[in-house]
Amino acid sequence: MTGTTGETGTTGTPTDGTGGAAAGAALGYEQARDELIDVVRRLEAGGATLEESLALWERGEELARICGEWLEGARARLDAALARDEAAEEADEEQTGEADGEDE
Repeated sequence: MTGTTGETGTTGTPTDGTGGAAAGAALGYEQARDELIDVVRRLEAGGATLEESLALWERGEELARICGEWLEGARARLDAALARDEAAEEADEEQTGEADGEDE
């Protein structure tokens, strides 16, 4: 799986542009989302030191990025599938049109 930053591999897995999985790509979308929810709850609850709050914020930003990459990958897969379906339908219509023209 190769790509540039922000791209996804063919399976929708985030990539880091170096040919390997992005940092945190070992986390699935649901896992990253659930951890992000926990980070937000902990920040909203308060009581953490400034340093702890900053660390939580940074982790939350990373988790949000990971979720975004997974969602971009899913969108790319859907777009590719829709494009294939459209191309197949157009090819079928062309073949049907040619076959109808031969009968006349």
